[in-house]
Amino acid sequence: MTTIFGKIVRGEIPCDKVFENERILAFKDIAPKAPVHILIIPKKEIPNLQSVLPEDMHLVTEMIVVAQQIAKEKGIANGYRLLTNNGKDGGQVVHHLHFHLIGGKPLHTHTGLE
Repeated sequence: MTTIFGKIVRGEIPCDKVFENERILAFKDIAPKAPVHILIIPKKEIPNLQSVLPEDMHLVTEMIVVAQQIAKEKGIANGYRLLTNNGKDGGQVVHHLHFHLIGGKPLHTHTGLE
């Protein structure tokens, strides 16, 4: 499976990186919903949260640690949203596990389920 995120990981498509190590990549969303909108992905292509295997759970944990670090660096550690969509019915568009780190303005409490 190859997605746009896989192409970004391989360097085939550029991105505005804010964090990278051997396992995780974080970059600015190209259509931000808030002043801070960062996508955090594992470099391993995992389709969605439901597909995370026990042996890959460390990647999810590391993604959360990276989100905390970026939130602190961006000055939003006191209020942000970290979310993921799972599957087509959950609103997932790119089928490569990713978290959205969103903040930098007051966020409404609704979930968009109206």
